[in-house]
Amino acid sequence: MKFRDLILFFIAFIVFIADQFSKAWTRENIPLNATREIIPNFDWFVLTHITNSGAAFGLFPQAGIFFTLIALVVSFAIVAYYRSLPTGQWLVRISLGLQLGGALGNLVDRLRTGYVVDMLYARFWPVFNIADSAIVCGVVVLMWHLLRNSPKEDVVPLPNDAPEKIETSSGR
Repeated sequence: MKFRDLILFFIAFIVFIADQFSKAWTRENIPLNATREIIPNFDWFVLTHITNSGAAFGLFPQAGIFFTLIALVVSFAIVAYYRSLPTGQWLVRISLGLQLGGALGNLVDRLRTGYVVDMLYARFWPVFNIADSAIVCGVVVLMWHLLRNSPKEDVVPLPNDAPEKIETSSGR
């Protein structure tokens, strides 16, 4: 295994462990549907223990099996795509590691219990977990990289913008 391959698995492992630890801590320390302040009198970001059988942020709660299958397919696709990357591409490699770790974190929960534990709650956003955050951050980094490095189309000046006179078929 090459060093560049280790990047994917190292980042995915760190995300996976952080996600699983935070979910286990939440299950042990916060009753289901209860909220705990992180900083006293600072309630815009709190820990709230809920379960979620749907997608990230509680979307599509009845489609748990579908999302389990999607997580499996996406995990294999990430590894296959990662191995096809040319040398370099560090931002892409990091973003794929974040996405893989998040997908595996939620996949393990779905396979073990049929749902994921969410606990991070900002008052302006649905409750989410570390895996969801890693997936979203990975997608944002990947999109930023792709937009920043997309091939530029050659710009052809319009006749009015041309620096020299354009000859017509009549030779004028």
